[in-house]
Amino acid sequence: MRLSTFALMAAAVGAFLSVTPAVAHHSFAAEYDSKKPVTLKGIVTKVDWMNPHVYFYMDVKDESGEVVNWGLEMGPPAGLQRSGWTRNTMKVGDEVIVEGTMAKDGAKQANARSVVMANTGRKLGAQSSETTNP
Repeated sequence: MRLSTFALMAAAVGAFLSVTPAVAHHSFAAEYDSKKPVTLKGIVTKVDWMNPHVYFYMDVKDESGEVVNWGLEMGPPAGLQRSGWTRNTMKVGDEVIVEGTMAKDGAKQANARSVVMANTGRKLGAQSSETTNP
C-alpha cells in the first residue's frame, strides 16, 4: 500500500510541475536591432534586480521636450555582480547615461551595453547579450 501511495503522490507532483509556466528567454537578435545603437540620458524610475535579466526604467526627455519612460534590459544579476554592480549601485532618482541597442519593434526599450553613473562618472558594463558590436 505504501508504495502505491508514494507513486500516486509522485505522479501528482510531477503533473503539477509540468504545468507551471516556464520563463521565456529570447535571443538578443529576436528583440533588438544591432544596427540601431542608442544613447540615453535620464533619471532612473525603477530597478528590477531579478533573474534571468535585470531591468531598469528611466525617464528620458525626447527631442520635443516630452518625458518618455524607457525600459532597459541588462544581463543576469550574477554577471553584473562580477562586473562590479551591487543591488544598490543604481537607485531610483539617479541620473544615468546608457549606451545600448534599440528594440526591433520601435518600443521605448533597449538592451544596455554600458551605464555611466552621472553623479560619479563611473562606467559599468551591463552584461549585454549582444554578441557583436553595431
